[in-house]
Amino acid sequence: MTPAEYDYLRQFLKARSGLVLSNEKQYLIESRLLPVARKAGLQSIAALVAKLKEPRETILAEAVVEAMTTNESFFFRDKTPFEHFTQVMLPEMLKARAQQKRIRIWCAAASTGQEPYTLAMCLKEMESKLAGWRIEILGTDISNEVLDRAKAGTYTQFEVQRGLPIQLLLKYFTQHGESWTISQNLRSMIQWRKFNLLDSFQTLGQFDIVFCRNVLIYFDQPTKTDILARISKIMTPDGFLVLGAAETVVGLSDSFKPMTDRRGLYMPNLAASASAQPPRLSMVAGAGRTF
Repeated sequence: MTPAEYDYLRQFLKARSGLVLSNEKQYLIESRLLPVARKAGLQSIAALVAKLKEPRETILAEAVVEAMTTNESFFFRDKTPFEHFTQVMLPEMLKARAQQKRIRIWCAAASTGQEPYTLAMCLKEMESKLAGWRIEILGTDISNEVLDRAKAGTYTQFEVQRGLPIQLLLKYFTQHGESWTISQNLRSMIQWRKFNLLDSFQTLGQFDIVFCRNVLIYFDQPTKTDILARISKIMTPDGFLVLGAAETVVGLSDSFKPMTDRRGLYMPNLAASASAQPPRLSMVAGAGRTF
C-alpha cells in the first residue's frame, strides 16, 4: 500500500464514520481490508482504493466501513457501569418518573448486543420494582453485520463465558450445541437500528439514559466535542450519560458534569446549558417493555 492509498483510506474512513487512524495503523487497514477486497473480486488494496473512487460505489464503501469499525463487546463489560445502572440511575429514575412510569435508554455503538442485553437482564432482575413501567432500550451501530448478530441474540460458548454470571446464562439463555441464544422475552425489550454517530440525532427522540462507551476514543477531539454536544440536546435534564473507562468529558464539553465518586457517570450540566434552551423533543415511541 502506498502512502497516497493509505492517506485516501484514512480520509475516507474519517468522513464516513469519524474513525481516526494514526500513521502507524497501516497494518490494521491491510489485515482488515484485504479480505474485503478479495471478497469483492479485487486482488489488492490499490484495486480497492480505485474501486472506492468510482461514483455510486456504495456497497463496497459500506463493507469497508463495517470492516474497520467492528469492535468486540462482552456481557457486563467493566461491571461498574451496570452497578451504577442498578444502584444509582434506576433508583433515581424510579423516583423522578413516578408519574410517567417511562424510561428511555440509548446504547450507542451497541456492537453485537451484549451491552443492551446486559441492561435488559438487569431490568428483568428488578422487575418486581418496575410493575407498570414502560422501559425502552434502543441499540444502534454503524454496522449491519453486528446488528444482525445482535438481533439474533446467539453467542458462542466463549462469548457467554466473558463476564456473564452462570446463573444468568442458565436463566435467560437456551443452549443449541456450541452456541447459546438469549430468550425471546429479552430480545423483545430492545429495538435495533443502524445509525451513524456523525448523523443528526434529532430523529432518535429524547432519552433518560445514554450509554456511549468505548466509541469516543476512536474520534478526534472536534468530533468528540460535537457528539457530546448533540447528546446533551437529546437528554432529559436529570438524565445520565455513561462513558467508557478511558473516556471523559473533561476538556471536551461543558454540557455534562461528572458524578462524584462514580467513575464514567455524568449528568447534564444545567448551569452550562440554561442559556442554550434547546427545542423540546418528543420521546419517539419505539419497541419497549412494560413490566
